[in-house]
Amino acid sequence: MEKQEIQNLIKDLLEKATIPVKEITVVEKEGTPGGGSKTTWFSVEVNQPYHLIGRGGEALFALNHLVKKIIEAKTITKNEDDTAKTESNNRTAILIDVNGFQEKRIENIHAIAHMMAERARYFKSNIEVDPMPAFERRIVHEFLAEAQDLKTESEGVGPSRRVVIKYIGSI
Repeated sequence: MEKQEIQNLIKDLLEKATIPVKEITVVEKEGTPGGGSKTTWFSVEVNQPYHLIGRGGEALFALNHLVKKIIEAKTITKNEDDTAKTESNNRTAILIDVNGFQEKRIENIHAIAHMMAERARYFKSNIEVDPMPAFERRIVHEFLAEAQDLKTESEGVGPSRRVVIKYIGSI
């Protein structure tokens, strides 16, 4: 789907949920979460963001999931044997942000990851980060991927799944 189509889809979904949209801006960002090296951010400005942010952004995460599923459904084609296949060249890594909530959240996760990484280095031991959803764990993994003296792994099951930052010494 084209960016303008996605923008219209987001606007339509929010307006059907009785959330008037002031503006949607589209920005390509390098090295951000969502898969791949480039992510298209759809920054939505609304007057009443608490409808989407509220309890930790659950509705915003649901909106992101819903839009991604709609995009996937619209980019599925049929193989010669009538099985469905997704056109990989049309897959877009997207992230919907409302009034800067996602951006602030990512900055906060980076700060936590940095602090915990420094703690692992100082104590030369493994440090467990509090449990977090897969999206947030991925941010931590990507943020610390370049650290040569640290290794990150996800441990646990379900809602108690967390990132463990392991000190592996200086290389």
